[in-house]
Amino acid sequence: MADHIPYAPTPGLSYDPAEDVYWDPDALQAEVDRTFEICHGCRMCFKYCDSFPSLFSFIDDHHDGDVRSITATETAQVMDECFQCKLCEVQCPYTVRDGHEFQLDFPKLVHRYKAQRRRRYGQSLRDRVLGDPDRTARLARLSGGLVDVLNSRSRLHRRFLEKAVGIHRDKDLPPFARTPFTRWARQVGLVSDNPTVGEVVLFPTCYVEHNEPDVGRDTVSVLQRNSVDVTCEKGLVCCGMPAWESGDLDTLRDKATTNLDRLEPHVAAGKQVLAVNPTCSMMLRREYPELVAPADRERAHRLAEAVSDPAEFLWSIRDEERFDDRFASTPGDVSYHAPCHLRAQAVGFKGRDLLRKIPGVKPSTTMECCGHDGTHAMKVEGFESSVHIGRKAFDEMAAGSDRSAQVWATDCPLAALQFAQHADRRPLHPMTILARAYDPDGFPTPVPPSGSGAAPPVEDPHEQ
Repeated sequence: MADHIPYAPTPGLSYDPAEDVYWDPDALQAEVDRTFEICHGCRMCFKYCDSFPSLFSFIDDHHDGDVRSITATETAQVMDECFQCKLCEVQCPYTVRDGHEFQLDFPKLVHRYKAQRRRRYGQSLRDRVLGDPDRTARLARLSGGLVDVLNSRSRLHRRFLEKAVGIHRDKDLPPFARTPFTRWARQVGLVSDNPTVGEVVLFPTCYVEHNEPDVGRDTVSVLQRNSVDVTCEKGLVCCGMPAWESGDLDTLRDKATTNLDRLEPHVAAGKQVLAVNPTCSMMLRREYPELVAPADRERAHRLAEAVSDPAEFLWSIRDEERFDDRFASTPGDVSYHAPCHLRAQAVGFKGRDLLRKIPGVKPSTTMECCGHDGTHAMKVEGFESSVHIGRKAFDEMAAGSDRSAQVWATDCPLAALQFAQHADRRPLHPMTILARAYDPDGFPTPVPPSGSGAAPPVEDPHEQ
């Protein structure tokens, strides 16, 4: 049995790429050994992804408990099996966030490892393709819809895509919208040259911008229904998370600088920045302040303070006179999936809580990871494991409210893709459900008129 590795942080502890020690391979290895030793002794996170079962198997079955004997190949496997769901950091009792002396952050350690590897060995074609969704979407639109046809119908094309790029042939890929969200926003007058106009500015995210603009339009509709003066901004780009998944710090910083340039005037005007996708709100709120270039740090902190999820913002005005609870139709029971990256932000599940405002809605909540996690489910080596990891979520959503829920919900559009493919039902975004519930024809069941004797929705005092 090997000597115990001290749990205290080593001199090589760093989660900040602006520090020279962050890029020191020996300093990184010391922190990898220390983190692996702590995880070996704790094992609380065995269930979240394949990283920890692999790590514990290497330690127990191959190296007789000696963390220092784990090989470079085995370390790479542990790091590559992490798909940044962040749930281990949420549950870990030894984190920086909790102020613990061990200062652990396993997901950030993985990012540090991948950033060093990318700097040393470069980047694969797949990482370049998946790391820049804006560029991929622009090229796809130039095909006039041909890319969508090939992605969904051509097995030959998908086999080629798998071999050439490493995107799994069986993964359902999202279609590309003919009209991006921001183009629609400009057409309806939501984009202004004056950033002081409005109360909030929408950060649509690259997915809503290019793949599912209807979610953005529904969000605008619900905000306007509640007398929120919403505006949009031209020129926003991907938050950078797809690039950072592979350790591409340069692309992340370039995109962050662009977004900061566009959003800073809105923040200076006192507006809230509403990010539709939980991954993107997490990036803007939690990751930008620590990852952007040093010259951008101060304004990244200001942006982080202004960022909110749309449902989080609406929940904050629920007691104001302008909040509109005059719903006209109801979906009844709803199975709600809590996105991992919303859990990582510790802001609660305000989309679910808003659904309770609709008469007749009793949401059941699934806290399990769906397994999609950014681009992980798209990759050859990630597709099968994403299905395995998401199985508990698929089953729990189906069980829901005694299996009676006809409508599923999630704030994460990528989770909706995962459920649609592997659980045969596509969840709706809470903003879409709210938008439909305001419409008498949105759902088959009408809401009884006020004063008809129907019981009003009950707010749970424990879920503030």
